[in-house]
Amino acid sequence: MLKKNKLVNIILAFALSAAVAVSFTGCGNNNASTSSDSSSETSQSSQAAEESDSEPAAESSDETSTEAENGTNSSAYSEGTTVGEGETEFAFEVTLEDGSTTLYHVMTDQTTVGAALLEVGLIAGDDSEYGLYVKTVDGVTLDYDTDGKYWAFYIDGEYASTGVDSTDIVPGSAYAFKAES
Repeated sequence: MLKKNKLVNIILAFALSAAVAVSFTGCGNNNASTSSDSSSETSQSSQAAEESDSEPAAESSDETSTEAENGTNSSAYSEGTTVGEGETEFAFEVTLEDGSTTLYHVMTDQTTVGAALLEVGLIAGDDSEYGLYVKTVDGVTLDYDTDGKYWAFYIDGEYASTGVDSTDIVPGSAYAFKAES
């Protein structure tokens, strides 16, 4: 995966430098400063490609996206960790108390978000008369009764009006749990 990312970044850097060179040539501006500007941009593009190659691979379960906001982030969606197996896929984000966010692509044959997340081990909790009271998300336990903090469930960036175990999976929707107090 890392080699593929490096190759893509190098190709993009060369394509960008070629586009810059063509645009300068097309404008009739072929002086020496343009040539050095183009070389500088090519160098910067190559440097950016090399820096992005030093990032951890997307398979890591520690993948975080500080850009993620309110349970939705389509640009970060491609960066998350895939968990589970099945025909249906949905985005799931976990936001910790410090604001760090981990993104998952959940693959499942379950029909509800709660059943899918339980199946892949991303949530745990206690059954109650109101449904599943989620206390643990992605290995982090919060309990309002003991520490005044809880896991809030969001659907497409909005506070959910249904419990996770009674929320049907809707294609294209993003689901999230955020640590709140």
